[in-house]
Amino acid sequence: MGKDCGKHLIFLGPPGCGKGTQAGMLSDRSGFMHFSTGDILRESIKDQTPLGIKVKAILDHGDLVSDDVMKEIVLEKFKALSGDDKFILDGYPRTLIQGKDLQEITDITGIAIDLAVYFNIPDQAIIDRISARRICSKCGKVYNLKTLPSKREGFCDDCDIPLIQRDDDKPERVKYRLEVYRELTEPLISFYKDKKLLTEIKGNDKIEFIYENLVKLVVLCP
Repeated sequence: MGKDCGKHLIFLGPPGCGKGTQAGMLSDRSGFMHFSTGDILRESIKDQTPLGIKVKAILDHGDLVSDDVMKEIVLEKFKALSGDDKFILDGYPRTLIQGKDLQEITDITGIAIDLAVYFNIPDQAIIDRISARRICSKCGKVYNLKTLPSKREGFCDDCDIPLIQRDDDKPERVKYRLEVYRELTEPLISFYKDKKLLTEIKGNDKIEFIYENLVKLVVLCP
């Protein structure tokens, strides 16, 4: 393989666009660390740092973690990295404010973002994809009626109990989640485009084809 063109990546895109799947594949196959927002929060809590204790108290109280606290957590994470570490940020930044916070974090640590990858996919394709999800209420295994069905229709392969559809995966809820995304997260597309860091991937292609394109972008450099 060639040199790494993009060691420090941000994955952007609407819910259901496949960025988590692709981040996992790059992590498993190409040595990238995959930092989702949830993972960063859980790690902070597990380490019981003063900041982690603060985050646990916020979540235990049922509150959302503020932009300021998220900035502290991500800064703490960046300070623990070396410039040679390869990583993907998935779910952060989520808003323009967080994008500007991340810029300050990279200025402080000297670990710059090399590429913001935007997974572009039509809304209807997302609605169709997410509304076809079914999960096992016992083990949490995820299925998809179209792309990853269970062996016995409507039942978990492992637990043999009926699969359920989460409320968040119902079409009307998916439409609302997309509206929130357009309002809060989509401005980051222009933000990183202006910085000449944005590249676009078609999120509606086959999973392996998307992965091959990503590898060309970040490992097998042009």
